[in-house]
Amino acid sequence: MTGRICLDLLRTRTSRREDPLDDTFVPDPVVRPLTRTDPEQEAVEADSLGLALLVVLEQLAPDERLAFVLHDLFAVPFDDIAPILERTSAATRQLTSRARRRVQGATPSAETDLARQRQVLEAFLAASRAGDFEALVAVLHPDVVLRVDAGALVRGAAVSKVVHGARTVAAQALTFSRYAASARLVLVNGTIGVANAPEGGPRSVMAVTVANGRITHMYILADPARLERLG
Repeated sequence: MTGRICLDLLRTRTSRREDPLDDTFVPDPVVRPLTRTDPEQEAVEADSLGLALLVVLEQLAPDERLAFVLHDLFAVPFDDIAPILERTSAATRQLTSRARRRVQGATPSAETDLARQRQVLEAFLAASRAGDFEALVAVLHPDVVLRVDAGALVRGAAVSKVVHGARTVAAQALTFSRYAASARLVLVNGTIGVANAPEGGPRSVMAVTVANGRITHMYILADPARLERLG
């Protein structure tokens, strides 16, 4: 029943005005304080869906997404998925395989150790607070991709964007370095991220993908309406 409801919503979402229409979209994150957790909680967070995967899932067709999520993430047999999609089991298997290839090809490899993630994020924040451009470039992968989702309009100007390259992203970071002083490390979908709340309320939430000691992808949600719902 849940699968059918989700599938119907996905198929009709193009007519819903509030849905994202471009590649600046950043999914709603789950934000938690960066505190020590018990092993069971750490295991739960390790299995959570990172923003990188959620962004990729957003690009799949509705049938592909449902088949991939049910089978690869929840281990639902193809014979059970097929009736939901109104396809044969063989067709459902092919659909899932195609979705899996797209996900594997688009999802960046990531550092899973929280301590190493934290070192990289702390170095990024330190460089931003100091206004050290070269230090920022050093902590960014040369082909880093920054996705900023600020909603439709912020103070009358559209600022959602996708930025590529270490030096360009570093320049963007320096532009907003005044906010670095109020930034703090948090857990964003189970990985180390940054929340910016200079006056108590959230101004932005940033998740990153870290690989080989550098940031390869950055996802910043700065849509005021959606941030307000995060609490």
